[in-house]
Amino acid sequence: MRYEKGHKESTRNRIIDVASRRFRKDGASATGLAGIMADAGLTNGAFYAHFGSKETLLRETLVNTLADQAARSKQDCAEGRGIEGAIRGYLNKDHLERSEEGCPSAALLPEIGRQPQSTREAYENGLLPYIKNLASQLPQPGTPSSIRRAIGVFGVMVGTLQTARAVSDMSLAEDILEAGIEAALVLARKSEP
Repeated sequence: MRYEKGHKESTRNRIIDVASRRFRKDGASATGLAGIMADAGLTNGAFYAHFGSKETLLRETLVNTLADQAARSKQDCAEGRGIEGAIRGYLNKDHLERSEEGCPSAALLPEIGRQPQSTREAYENGLLPYIKNLASQLPQPGTPSSIRRAIGVFGVMVGTLQTARAVSDMSLAEDILEAGIEAALVLARKSEP
């Protein structure tokens, strides 16, 4: 049976999309290939026509998800949301409750750290544009100190979201988010010595 032009690419993208959501929701280790392929409406055997391994699929999902995150961040910068808008846009109840649609860092960092170097490098390369977008919203954009502070702000944001997701009391989770917003804003607005 012949498929239309672009069918293989479309199928590959569908697998990446399903895997990305499943990895962020359930974790990469807990997500099996059979479940991904079933959710994509494909057989298990079809997986290997597109990817050599689950690790390759994870790397591809990280590349795509981080590129989307950086593009949204760049658009937010162009629209003038500013650093407070970026922080509040990240640390909110919707992001707290919808990990499958959110930041791969908050969902997967411990697992990414255990991946082979090629996957960690892909993560790093995908993360840097987002960090640079954050840094562009800080005082003295484009300087090494703004990049360092953007990394710090991002670390506060990710840690806050992970902590808020780990508690069962939604009121406490919302308090954690608000405390994280305050801490990230203090760091973002800190003047250089």
